[in-house]
Amino acid sequence: MFRLMRTPKESDSEMNRQSPTPLLPYSPTPLLPFSPSPRPRVSASPRPRVPLSAFCLLLAAFCFLPASAKGQEVVDKMVATVNGGVQTDLITYSDLLWQLALQPTTPLANPSPEALNGALRLVEDQRLILQEAQKLPTISPTVEEIQRALTELVKQFPSRAELEQRMARVGLTSDKLNEILEQRVRIDKYLDFRFRSFIVITQKDIADYYRDVYAPRFKSRYPERIVKTLPEVHDEIEKTLTESKVESDIDDFLDTARERAEIVVLNPM
Repeated sequence: MFRLMRTPKESDSEMNRQSPTPLLPYSPTPLLPFSPSPRPRVSASPRPRVPLSAFCLLLAAFCFLPASAKGQEVVDKMVATVNGGVQTDLITYSDLLWQLALQPTTPLANPSPEALNGALRLVEDQRLILQEAQKLPTISPTVEEIQRALTELVKQFPSRAELEQRMARVGLTSDKLNEILEQRVRIDKYLDFRFRSFIVITQKDIADYYRDVYAPRFKSRYPERIVKTLPEVHDEIEKTLTESKVESDIDDFLDTARERAEIVVLNPM
């Protein structure tokens, strides 16, 4: 899976402040039909005034709320908007934290401006690609593909429990995780269709890479070992060259997409 992602372990006490939410297999929820009901007519009456003492009591109570409860307003802060010519997508602070939570080695306690800006750049790129992918409805992910993506994500962590703990710390639910994975699979399928399927690596490309790059690098790293022959590493080199070309094409595509898009940062990190 192509990743648009480019981290010391926290203490057990810090990570266990919230009980993790177990991951559930992806299961789409059917939408119920909307049926508006008439609003009852209410006669106007004076709004009761809240005594100043009561307001002060509420303010004091808020000050003693746990950090996780008070942090909800910060998590939902608007950070940026992205319009690639299809629609305008909003990026919130929670979107950034969710991306960081899915990176196993990224600290979640007081994330640095560098980490947040990196996550912002990542989400911006994802939104630009998703807007382009909407033009190809035939690449919609299947339930099985999303489930495989979840399995691969869990493998990146020491345990499933650690992933769930990181999710709990940033308020990332199983349903939201499935939505993120669905977007990632859609991105991968679009990039495969748009770039990987059209790349051609010639036999000359492979032979040149073996002579100029693979063999010299192997001799430098393992001077006591015999260099593998070209037929032995043919498929490995072909894959390396393909992925390198895909990455280069995607970078060019994103540079062009950013030039055309309207990206507005509402709250700099």
